[in-house]
Amino acid sequence: MPQPAATPSDPAALARARALAVLAAAAPGDRLVVRAHHGDGARDALGELVARTPTTVSIASRRGTVVVPLDAVVAAKPVPPPPAPRRRRT
Repeated sequence: MPQPAATPSDPAALARARALAVLAAAAPGDRLVVRAHHGDGARDALGELVARTPTTVSIASRRGTVVVPLDAVVAAKPVPPPPAPRRRRT
């Protein structure tokens, strides 16, 4: 379903357009955070992009692969790699 064009007075539409552009430009293996509508709120998926279809993106997170419908996406952005594990002092 096509989305209406963003207008300068609609920040949510601009954020969504930017998010969809980030997802379109991302390559498999890129680390991203994607926020999407879920029920009455929103959920974040943080991890590596593993697949993209015309209607979804799949993110490999710590809890497994999350399939996010593009029509539910609110925001998305690239994120840096996770920090190295801390070493315990003895």
